[in-house]
Amino acid sequence: MSDDLPDSLIPYDEIVQEALRAVVGRVLGEVQQSGGLPGAHHFYITFKTQAPGVDIPRHLVERFPDEMTIVLQNKFWDLKVSDDAFGVSLTFNQLAAHLYIPFAAITAFVDPAVNFALQFQVQSDTAPEPHEEAENDVPQVATEDGSNVVTVDFGKKK
Repeated sequence: MSDDLPDSLIPYDEIVQEALRAVVGRVLGEVQQSGGLPGAHHFYITFKTQAPGVDIPRHLVERFPDEMTIVLQNKFWDLKVSDDAFGVSLTFNQLAAHLYIPFAAITAFVDPAVNFALQFQVQSDTAPEPHEEAENDVPQVATEDGSNVVTVDFGKKK
């Protein structure tokens, strides 16, 4: 095989990213239908706060200007899932906030209860700015070797 592979005319990376984001939508849709999380399942969802279609309170955008991680575990309500986005209400510093997040804005989805994670490539010209951890977050679970992390990167070989 040659290292000089031609560029694909089929956008495989975009197709796979879209399919994996559909996994997130299906999981959240099942949680919505059942009215809660089954067993010990809980989710860390990281998303770009200023991506197109994201609608979150201004104070959260100011605090997390690039990326934010939310946790769906014990205290969330009004979960509504559509084909291309989800909405959920959470509390931050004891203030309720409703978030609307398109699946295209999600950069990571983790269910630490079963060591499952999806990471999505983000096209960006600049490095992300540092940000604080979300108030509704619990201590992060480190991903160890052998986890079920799926990373998709169709970068060209050089």
